Amino acid sequence: MNCELYTDNCSKESLTLIRNSLHSSDMDHDGTHFDESYPHIFSIFGASGDLATKKIYPTLWWLYRDNLLPTRTLFYGYARSKIDVEKIAEKCRAYMNVRPQDEELYSKFWKRNYYFAGNYDSRQDFENFNTQLTHQETGSTANRIFYLALPPSIFEEVTIHIRNACIGQKGWTRIIVEKPFGRDAESSQKLSDHMASLFQESQLYRIDHYLGKEMVQNLMTLRFGNRIFSPTWNRENIACIQITFKEPFGTQGRGGYFDEFGIIRDVMQNHLLQILSLVAMEKPTSCHPDDIRNEKVKVLKGIKPLEESDVVLGQYVGNPDGEGDAKYGYLDDETVPKDSVTPTYAMAVLNIRNERWDGVPFILRCGKALNERKAEVRIQYHDVPGDIFEGKLKRNELVIRVQPGEALYIKLMTKTPGMTFDMEETELDLTYGSRYKDVKMPDAYERLILDVFCGSQMHFVRSDELHEAWRIFTPLLHRIEKNKLKPISYRYGSRGPKEADELLKRSNFVYSGSYKWVKPTA
Repeated sequence: MNCELYTDNCSKESLTLIRNSLHSSDMDHDGTHFDESYPHIFSIFGASGDLATKKIYPTLWWLYRDNLLPTRTLFYGYARSKIDVEKIAEKCRAYMNVRPQDEELYSKFWKRNYYFAGNYDSRQDFENFNTQLTHQETGSTANRIFYLALPPSIFEEVTIHIRNACIGQKGWTRIIVEKPFGRDAESSQKLSDHMASLFQESQLYRIDHYLGKEMVQNLMTLRFGNRIFSPTWNRENIACIQITFKEPFGTQGRGGYFDEFGIIRDVMQNHLLQILSLVAMEKPTSCHPDDIRNEKVKVLKGIKPLEESDVVLGQYVGNPDGEGDAKYGYLDDETVPKDSVTPTYAMAVLNIRNERWDGVPFILRCGKALNERKAEVRIQYHDVPGDIFEGKLKRNELVIRVQPGEALYIKLMTKTPGMTFDMEETELDLTYGSRYKDVKMPDAYERLILDVFCGSQMHFVRSDELHEAWRIFTPLLHRIEKNKLKPISYRYGSRGPKEADELLKRSNFVYSGSYKWVKPTA
C-alpha cells in the first residue's frame, strides 16, 4: 500500500514510526540530518510540465498531508508559462488523491505554494526569482532545494543561473536532477563535468525512482542481515540471476518522446543496472552512502561493454485479435517515425568478472506491450547434485517482487500430502500486503524527496556510477543507431520475441512452467 492508494486502513502508528525515524540518532551522521524547525524552500523548475503535475506536486502534497516535511516548508514553481498557483492546482487535482476529510488541509497546502513565471535563459529572471526566495527566508538559517523537472537540453543554462543567482546564503542548497543523465558516455560525462564545475557532489541528487522502492531498498538487509543467504550468494550455488521489468501497455501516444531514448536508455541502463549492482555488490564497510556506492561502482567496473551477441532487441506490432490499443503496433503511433528501429523490448546478458560471480549470467529484461505488469529479481540456484528423486526436482528460486504487490518468496520442493512420495513446488512467502496489512509504505518519490531533505545520498546515483553504466551500454547503443539494427517483431500482449527465450536457455536459466505464485489473501 503506498500513498497514492492511501486509505483509512493505513495506521497512524506507521506514520508515527516514519516521523520518529526522521528524528532518530541513526539519522544524524556524516552530514545527514533532518532540520525540522528551519525554513526550507522547495523549488520546481518546469512547474507547468507533466512530471511536476503528475508526480512532484502530488508527492509534496502527500508528504505535507502526513506531516513528514519540516514545518516551515514553502513551495515555489518556476516555468515560462504565464499561469498562477490556482492554475497549477487545477491541473494537479486529478493526481492528488484528496480525501473529503482532507479538503481543509489541502487548501492550506496550496496557500504555501507560490509561482514565478520566467525564462530559463535570463539571468535577470533568476535574480528576480532569488529576490522572492530571499524575502521568504526569515531568521538566521534557511535551506533550499531545486528540482530540475526539465528537458536535458536546458540543464546547463538553468544550473549556471542557479549557481550564479540562486544559491542560498543562510544554509545548504541541494539540486535534484531527473534522468536522462545524457544519451551516451560522452554526453553524460559532459553533463557531469558541467555539474561538477558548479556544485559539489554532496549537493547533487540524481534521482532514479526505482532506488526508492521498498523491495529495492530491502536488498541490503536481505543480503547482509541474514546468515542463511550470505553463504550461498555466489557462483558455487547460483546458476543465473534475472532482473525483469515488464509493462502491459505501449507508448500510449507518447511514442515521439520514447523514440528519442528507447527501452535501453529508458529502463535498462538505469533502473535494472542499479538493481544489479545492489544484488551483486560486496558487503560495504558500513551503511554510509558512499561506502555502499563504492561497492556498487566496483561491480560495474567488472562488467565488459555489451556486444550484439549478448542482446535480443524487439519492437511490438499490433495484435489483430486484441482490443483497444492492443490492435496497434509501435510504428502505428503517429508521433513515431515510420522507419524507426527503436527497441521497445530488450534482453541483455551481462557477466561480472570477479571471484564471486565469474560465470554467472545476469539477465536484464525489459519491455513494453507485454503480457503483464511486473518488476522482479529472480535468483535461480543450481540443480541439486546427486538427484535421488528421478528427475522430479525443480530448481530453487529466490524471488524479490518489486511490483505489483511487494513480496519476497523462496521456491522450494516439498512432499505432496498423502501416502505417495510425490513432490511439488511450493514457497516460503513474505507478501507485504499480508504481513504488513496496516503499514503505510511511502511511495518511491516520497522516500527520495525525504532523503534530500535529510541529506542522505544512499539512494541516489553518483557520477562515477553513471560513468560506468554508460561505459557498458554506449558501444551497443551506437551500433544500433549507426547500423540501423532492425528489432525483432513481437505481438502486443505476448511475452516478447521467441529469440529471447532461446537466449535465456543459453544463459543457464531453466523455465519449468509448473509453478505459479499464488498471492496470499490479505
